[in-house]
Amino acid sequence: MNAVDNVQDEATRDAASPRLRAEESLGYQVNLAARLFARALAMRVEPLGLAPGQFPVLLALWESEGRTQGELCRLVQVEQPTMANTLARMERDGLIQRKPDPRDRRRTVIRLTTRGRDLESPAVASARSINARALESLTSREQSELRRMLGIIAANLSLHPDNATQQEETP
Repeated sequence: MNAVDNVQDEATRDAASPRLRAEESLGYQVNLAARLFARALAMRVEPLGLAPGQFPVLLALWESEGRTQGELCRLVQVEQPTMANTLARMERDGLIQRKPDPRDRRRTVIRLTTRGRDLESPAVASARSINARALESLTSREQSELRRMLGIIAANLSLHPDNATQQEETP
């Protein structure tokens, strides 16, 4: 029996086994990394008055203000109720304002306040520091490959019908 046969035997055995060990589960590993990222980010941005769940919304608004709640849901990949709660907290905390869209008064757009804009530099610096710590043992090529592969995985999962959500139907 050669190495290829061993790998095939392991794959057959693993596929037949009802048990999935955490270290063999891509979903578990990605989720663990995401939780650790969120914890590290929370420690860095909470002194700025931010919650980790607000960070993706701020990234989208720093890139382009004047987005609607539905647009933010699609960009951040969260459901409408979650986004509504996040935006309510951000508005309460003085990070955003909801304004009528000057081109279409029926729509409401989200705009950053001065405080929301001023937090970009320290919040992004915190995120970059955490990213650097997470990637420090990988070469530049490995980092690029990891980003590329995670993008492919996200695209694969977002195209799957099981991931269709109500937010896709919202304006």
